[in-house]
Amino acid sequence: MGSSFDESGMAVKRDSPVPPPLPATTLMTRKPPSGRRICCVSATTTEIWDSLFDDAYRADVSIHTTHDIIYAHSSILGLASPVFRSMFKRKGKSKKQVKQFTVPIRGVPTEAVRVFIRFLYSSCYEEEQMEEHVLSLLVLSHSFVVPRLKRECVNQLEHKFLNIDNVVDVFQLALLCDAPRLSIICHRLIIKNLKAVSLSDGWKAMKESHPVLEKELLATVAVEANMQKEKEKKMKERKVYLELYEAMEALVHICRDGCRTIGPHDKDLNKHQDPCNYEACKGLESLVRHFAGCKLRVPGGCVHCKRMWQLLELHARLCVDSNVCRVPLCKNFKERAKKQKKKDDIKWKILVKKILRTKSITGAPYFTLVTSF
Repeated sequence: MGSSFDESGMAVKRDSPVPPPLPATTLMTRKPPSGRRICCVSATTTEIWDSLFDDAYRADVSIHTTHDIIYAHSSILGLASPVFRSMFKRKGKSKKQVKQFTVPIRGVPTEAVRVFIRFLYSSCYEEEQMEEHVLSLLVLSHSFVVPRLKRECVNQLEHKFLNIDNVVDVFQLALLCDAPRLSIICHRLIIKNLKAVSLSDGWKAMKESHPVLEKELLATVAVEANMQKEKEKKMKERKVYLELYEAMEALVHICRDGCRTIGPHDKDLNKHQDPCNYEACKGLESLVRHFAGCKLRVPGGCVHCKRMWQLLELHARLCVDSNVCRVPLCKNFKERAKKQKKKDDIKWKILVKKILRTKSITGAPYFTLVTSF
């Protein structure tokens, strides 16, 4: 028999029948139009597997639940779950001819076991059944190592079924069933709504059965509260440092360029001009006027003057070149800093460093750090 080449270039016999086309892989969408049944395979395949499970044709496994017996096939269960496979192998070795396997699954509702076994056949479930038995299905999927169903249960809990009433139960199951993302979500929900969660039945049951876990949660709440206080404290400090930095910029603006009614003697001032962009300028303008006319203008004599002295010294610590600076007493304060006590000098350096660091977080600083620490 001679051979010929088809269009694809492969050698085929002339008398060989033409192979049929490959079956179309038309899968159902994740959520069909009805919005009730969730499937991961084609509709035809699902019907066949459902029929096989419902009819229990040649079933060789009897699953004993609390109130009923469910029949299944060892080959399908063994392929879907390594735990089932190991059980059937052990029983097959212990008896040479095993016609029927018996598997006890108790402690969960019979309907939940039925939904679990059906998923092993067809990879489908009803949304109403999932909502009712999601916690039992999570336990079963973890115990029998069915990762696809476990992921589905975790996803449903995270996005649909998690609430204040069941969050404690879900949190405990997430820890037992090795679901770290779900446990973190539950933990955050508990911390955020501790007062309401502590009144739920799940919290009361946990308090009796797992008092250590309750103590750990309460300890976490205390840690979170302290962290929040520290965060608020740092935000307040940062706000103060930013205000000081803005005051330094406004001081340079007044002494160098002038602002409306106050400024250097060689500048033409106009009180009708538009307000400047420095928010601290108005308050600083009043302080400068008071400082210029106060009769008690000595350090420690007047509260307002004392504040002005501190601002002038802080500017001198921030100023890069006092020889060209227009701010009064800038050069004098720089000379004074060289003779200052080491303890006081360190305090000023720390303050300057914090101000510049805070400004560098929000934007590029106008001043630069002269001395390295």
